[in-house]
Amino acid sequence: MFMGMVMAVSFTRYGRLYYLDPGRHAPRVGDRVLVPTDHGPEVAECVWAPQYVTDDLEGLPVCEGLATDEHLARDEANRIRRAEGRTTAKKIIRQHGLPMKVIGIDYLDEANTYRLYFSAPGRVDFRALVKDLARGMQARVELRQIGPRDEARLQGGIGPCGRDLCCATFLKDFEPVTVRMAKDQDLPVNPLRISGACGRLMCCLKYEHPLYQEARERMPRLGSEVTTPEGSGQVVGHNVPSDRVTVRLDSGRRCSCPSASVCSPRQQHDEHYSD
Repeated sequence: MFMGMVMAVSFTRYGRLYYLDPGRHAPRVGDRVLVPTDHGPEVAECVWAPQYVTDDLEGLPVCEGLATDEHLARDEANRIRRAEGRTTAKKIIRQHGLPMKVIGIDYLDEANTYRLYFSAPGRVDFRALVKDLARGMQARVELRQIGPRDEARLQGGIGPCGRDLCCATFLKDFEPVTVRMAKDQDLPVNPLRISGACGRLMCCLKYEHPLYQEARERMPRLGSEVTTPEGSGQVVGHNVPSDRVTVRLDSGRRCSCPSASVCSPRQQHDEHYSD
């Protein structure tokens, strides 16, 4: 069995988790560590101390150790540059009267480059804007337009379930989500009920869908006659998360039973004559 050490870090408080190989280092929760990136090591906070796991996670980036005072000072300076750059960018965009909304900003100090992420209702001609941004921010500027899902990922927030958005915490890739998945889960096809903070169908409909497909094949169908520990009746509802079946008994009373305790006449026949 594979055994390896893994730790998790986050670049922002309550932000998305990134997994690292701790290497020869042993940081504790709350320590500031160096994470390798395409533009050099960046400072992040350790939110999950190194521990052994049985999954094969080869190829993870290796932690470069604890951040020194020099690294922390550079990180704080870059944070200030990002805040100032965001304010300047918003001001210049308003002057140009463009329908753009600044979502996020990165600053690469080695290349003296700002990377500005924005959303807009359509394509935006920002050729003239880039020149004014570079002049006002005294650096090279790259503009990148993003969609609603990426906007929610960068901004973060609370989903309808009351928890932090999946895309901002652990979800890596966006997969297609269809209305059929909502119907298979007996959810009302109401955009207000099945849409996430981004205005698109909730991502959880996708990764919860296999559970409902498996339950649909395993549980007795709606309307079927079944026998329960409390008597015979007809199936009138399913509760997939709790793995329970709602049955209207012949007496008129309703009961909620574990699906394993509910059997149909066909199941009874097979069990009786299986020998």
